[in-house]
Amino acid sequence: MALVGLEELRAAQQRIAAVAVRTPLIPCPWAADGARTLWLKPENLQPTGAFKIRGAYNRLAALSDAERARGVVAQSSGNHAQAVAYAARLLGLKAVIVMPDTSPAVKVENTRSFGAEVILVAPGERDTFVGELADEHGYVWVPPYDDPHIIAGQGTVGLEIAEDAPDQLDTVLVPVSGGGLISGAAAAIKLTCPGVRVIGVEPELAADAQASLRSGRLTAWPVADTYRTIADGLRTPSVGELPFEHLQAYVDDIVTVSEQEIRDTVALLARRGRLVAEPSGAVAAAGYFHRADELAGRVFAAVVSGGNVEPRLLAELLQA
Repeated sequence: MALVGLEELRAAQQRIAAVAVRTPLIPCPWAADGARTLWLKPENLQPTGAFKIRGAYNRLAALSDAERARGVVAQSSGNHAQAVAYAARLLGLKAVIVMPDTSPAVKVENTRSFGAEVILVAPGERDTFVGELADEHGYVWVPPYDDPHIIAGQGTVGLEIAEDAPDQLDTVLVPVSGGGLISGAAAAIKLTCPGVRVIGVEPELAADAQASLRSGRLTAWPVADTYRTIADGLRTPSVGELPFEHLQAYVDDIVTVSEQEIRDTVALLARRGRLVAEPSGAVAAAGYFHRADELAGRVFAAVVSGGNVEPRLLAELLQA
């Protein structure tokens, strides 16, 4: 499979320009410690509350008229679900979304509010039932990460970081789940700023991507294991095949953070950064606050990938 290149990334950037917010890089002087500084890329400010709108709109906008008439189906724990529903509404398409019955209620409600039909299934059925629906009804399947259009759309995050990069930026931290975001972002950064390192960050309880990258072989974790993490958007049991090729080509390393470190970072971003991040969205920043000494960088950028957090959970984390 061919890797996504600059031509595809630039085309995606143009295609989504009127839909996705071009989020700024925000300096965080409160996070500087004399040895290093941090900039945040707040993708929680997107219209669906997460970066996923970039890839979803890029994929749906590229469909042929015949494909659009068939409608689309997707599977997601929440952020891809909302993004596909939102993009489908903008483009006038029917959308059916398969979600685990463990998905946060706020993500299910938001997906329905954008006009999609939501079908809740057991977590282990999410990635199989969607194929059955596509076969039965003829829907176009819009995967959450294993697709070149999805990767190119998510990669516009990396293009923007490269364009807005502060002086001496040397390390970019990106959360890892199925690999669409880090694949596209890493490709964009390495193809435009080759000296900048790209480091993935994932929960210790869902560290399949780290195992895959370090072993050189795609490794899956059982759903029962990945579903232990509070970071519900990062529970995918393995990265996709095409994302894995991008990881091998462009990602320097993947580090992990603990559940407590994720929880602490959600609270810290809210209190000091005035940013509402869901646990999945706080993972990359947690890599800075808890793993920076291991990474030896001086000027970091971290992607805050989403902010769709249950209000009760946010209140709990802020009170801890």
